[in-house]
Amino acid sequence: MPKPSSRDRILDAYENVLVDHGHAAVTLDGVAGEAGVSKGGLLYHFGSKEALLDGLLERIKRLNEADMEQAKQAPDGVVHYYLRSSVSDVTKNEPLHKATLATIRMAGNEPRVDAAMRSIMESWRALLAEHVPDPLTAELIAAVGDALYLRAAVGDTSDTIVRNLDQVLDRLGG
Repeated sequence: MPKPSSRDRILDAYENVLVDHGHAAVTLDGVAGEAGVSKGGLLYHFGSKEALLDGLLERIKRLNEADMEQAKQAPDGVVHYYLRSSVSDVTKNEPLHKATLATIRMAGNEPRVDAAMRSIMESWRALLAEHVPDPLTAELIAAVGDALYLRAAVGDTSDTIVRNLDQVLDRLGG
């Protein structure tokens, strides 16, 4: 596996600072230190905190688009993929999960983050609606996926829904 670029290491460090310490703890010096680069090196790639945020939002958008493409190719379908990955992405600590957690740490404090997260959720709801005939059922499946994600993110290991996914989908009519 190739060594991550300086730009990627800086974004990884930014995510780590956000996840571990929150939005208020982000400083350019702190992110540079976490990334193992000089502040000048960070500024070469990201000229400001705003540019760091832009980089994170671009990353999460790209990762989400790739995840949605993977869902479209999933052998058991988009709905199963969505619900299963709502748990597995967290427990495997996938790059999308790390970027999502970092972004969530800024939710409510940064309007661009809120807009980006709403856009991602709307994209998933639209994809689910393409694969579930009833719009309300598609919304319920999205809500169940969101709840599974939250549970997994806070360490709730209950997997009753995932273990019984076919039965859950039968009950939802999905």
